[in-house]
Amino acid sequence: MALMIPTEPIGSIPRPPSLIELIVGFRTGRASRAQLDRAYDEAVADTLQRFADTGSPVISDGEQRKTHNFASYCVEGLPNFAPDGFRLQFVNHARLWPRLTAGPFRFLHKGSDYLEQTMKLTALPVKQAVISPSALSLFYPGRDLDGYPRQAFIDDLLDEHEADVRRCLELGADSVQIDFTEGRLAWKIDPSGGLLNSFVTLNNLALARFSEAQRRRIGVHTCPGGDRDSTHSADVDYALLLPSLFELRAGRFYIALAREPDRRRVLKLIARHLKPEQTAFVGVIDPLDPAIETAEQVCERVLEAAEFIPLAQLGTTDDCGFSPFCDDLSTTRDTAFAKIAARVAGTRLASERLAARAA
Repeated sequence: MALMIPTEPIGSIPRPPSLIELIVGFRTGRASRAQLDRAYDEAVADTLQRFADTGSPVISDGEQRKTHNFASYCVEGLPNFAPDGFRLQFVNHARLWPRLTAGPFRFLHKGSDYLEQTMKLTALPVKQAVISPSALSLFYPGRDLDGYPRQAFIDDLLDEHEADVRRCLELGADSVQIDFTEGRLAWKIDPSGGLLNSFVTLNNLALARFSEAQRRRIGVHTCPGGDRDSTHSADVDYALLLPSLFELRAGRFYIALAREPDRRRVLKLIARHLKPEQTAFVGVIDPLDPAIETAEQVCERVLEAAEFIPLAQLGTTDDCGFSPFCDDLSTTRDTAFAKIAARVAGTRLASERLAARAA
C-alpha cells in the first residue's frame, strides 16, 4: 500500500466575479439579501464540487461566505467598529483592519456557522479556518476605550475564539486552522521580538483551553501574506519566526515554503524546532505564481522535504489562500483548482515513490 502523506488546502479560493459584483451591489443597495445568499450558496456548491474533482482528501468551502477577508469576517457589520484601524502594508498596496470603538467585543459571524452549512453539502472531510487571537487583538486601538479596558477586551476575545473553535470541533471538523499570518510580520513591526512573543503568549492562552486530543486537530498557518500578487513580510528571515512558532501548543503547522528562495535551509530549521507531537504541512504550491505547478514538481518538493522531516510528521499544503481578500481577482478559480489538483497528484506520487523505496 502506498505511503499516504496528508495534504490539505489553506483556505480561500477566488470568488466568482458574479459573486463579487453582488457583494458590492448589496452594500450599495443594488442587490437584495436573497440574491446575495443565493450567490453564496452557488459559489460554495461549485467550490465543493471542484475540490472533490481534484481528488482532495480534505476540503473547505474556500471561504466563499467570508464577507470581506480572512481576518475581519467575524465582525463585519457590527456597529461598534470603524474602518480606520491597523494598516497592513503589502509591498505594493495596503489594507486596513477595522478598529473597535466601544465594548463589548463579540463575533457576528463565526467559522463554525460556515462549517455547519458546508458539512450539510458534502460527505468529504472538511477543515475550517478561523482567525488567530493575536490578529483579533489588532482591532483594539492604541489607547484604552472608555469603560472597556484592554484586559476586558482580551478576556472577551479569548472567550469568543474558544467558543468558535470548540463548536467547530464538536461539529466534526477534520481540523481547525488558525490563521497566523501576522507572525512573520511581527518581527518587521518590532525587531526586538517582543511583539511576536506577546502574540505567541496570547495564542497559547487560547490553545491551553483545549485538551491534548483536541489540539491535535488544531493547526496554525503561517505565511508572509498573499494579496494581489504581493506579500507583507517575505523579507523577514524564517529563522526569526520558527523557534517561536513551534512553541505554540498546536498539533499541526501549515508553513509557506514553495516561494522561499532557499527551501532546504528552511526545512532544516523546521526539522530542528518541530516537536515530536507536531506535524509540519509544508507549502508545495505558490498561489502568487501564475504558472501552474506540475505533479512532478510537487513530487520533487515533497521528496526534498522528506529528507529533513520524519514521514510520520510530514504533510503538504498550499503556501497561502488564493484570495484572502474577497475582491482579489489576481488569480482565477480555474488556476487555483489546477494548482490544488497538482498538489494532490504530486503528493500522491511522492507517497508512492517513498513507499517503493521502503519496500
